[in-house]
Amino acid sequence: MTKKLTWREYLYVGSMLFGLFFGAGNLIFPVHMGQEAGATIFLANLGFLITGIGLPFLGVIAIGISKSNGIFDLATRVNRRYAVIFTVLLYLTIGPFFALPRLATTSFEIGLAPFIPSEQHKLILAVFSALFFLIAWAFSRKPSKLLGYVGKVLNPLFLFLLAILILFAFISPLGSVSLAPVASTYESNPFFKGFTEGYNTLDALASLAFGIIIVSTIKGMGVEQPNDIAKDTIKSGAVSIVLMGIIYTFLSYMGTMSLGKFPTSENGGIALAQIANHYLGNLGSILLAFIVILACLKTAIGLITACSEMFSELFPKGTYTFYIAIASILPCLFANVGLTNIIQFSVPVLMFLYPLAMTLMILVIISPLFHHRKEVYRMTTYVTVFAALLDALNNTPDFIKANTVVSSILKTAENYLPLFTIGMGWVVPAALGFLVGLIWTKLKK
Repeated sequence: MTKKLTWREYLYVGSMLFGLFFGAGNLIFPVHMGQEAGATIFLANLGFLITGIGLPFLGVIAIGISKSNGIFDLATRVNRRYAVIFTVLLYLTIGPFFALPRLATTSFEIGLAPFIPSEQHKLILAVFSALFFLIAWAFSRKPSKLLGYVGKVLNPLFLFLLAILILFAFISPLGSVSLAPVASTYESNPFFKGFTEGYNTLDALASLAFGIIIVSTIKGMGVEQPNDIAKDTIKSGAVSIVLMGIIYTFLSYMGTMSLGKFPTSENGGIALAQIANHYLGNLGSILLAFIVILACLKTAIGLITACSEMFSELFPKGTYTFYIAIASILPCLFANVGLTNIIQFSVPVLMFLYPLAMTLMILVIISPLFHHRKEVYRMTTYVTVFAALLDALNNTPDFIKANTVVSSILKTAENYLPLFTIGMGWVVPAALGFLVGLIWTKLKK
């Protein structure tokens, strides 16, 4: 007789998934968006929730209903070569190149930097990064214990500390939401601006990466039938997604209300520090330090584990032990570049990868409608790759966009590609690619 999970076990797995998702960006980006969106925060938050929680849940559903082990299995529906390239790019982005270094720098800049003289920041950041990734590496050595570490201990503690700060912010608000000033970037299209801001959380990409952890955890709890594993994956994902949506909304409105007391900050980390200090003084700064370091550490453990498991499957010449060492050492080095630079460099990469991840999730979910034909996967993906490259190019630093050739390409895209100016230039080409793929299958018959 196959095992059925209890509601308590669903909560544990959902808590683990939430703990893996909710890291540095999940704290700082909603707050910063709240400050910039001002009185338009309702629409901006709605857009943010679609990419911030809707897409990750779509990823969990895609993993569940496809009964696959992760992103590589899904991407092979296009072809194997594309699957290898896309999987490696995705894991490097959510792993050692961007997400993992960002976890350490965010922990430092919010948690420790306020207590340290500025001239010592570089040295202390280097020491802190080494300690941070040493602890994450130690926890990642035994991934089978991830549910206990994250789901039962670290995540409940994190939620308790964050709830204290949110409670103060809403009991005694710093300002009115309806009277909050609106930044120029949110004046015309707050919904779509919030939609693309949700990319920064990296959660849609992470949902495909964490799929392998959810599936293996549920299997480890005694569930054996593929259909049951699929259902349990989706139910556990729903627990995580609802929790994330509630916290994102609280954080974004907290950012908007803070405008009654503070000006718009350079990033959400600074705003969080100001809010915590306002309500609780030095105790608030210490509380925030614990919140941020816990949030980042639990996500780092999950990312190192997910990256290492996938790379050991893709390239079996290296062991899991080897890959967790690499996935801990590289971000430790990159963390010293600084939070602002990491965010700046990651944006073009996210603008390229997100459309590919979104189209793949949608295609997997509606795959039975076109009988899983590879032609539909390929045409949709190949056209999306081209359009996503344009979106990525449009978000590169100014010195690249100033190049004559690049400037000419972007001007053409702006004139002829629908939705390009709001960062959604891939939508129409992807839809056309899907239609061409459907026609191709009919002709091939």
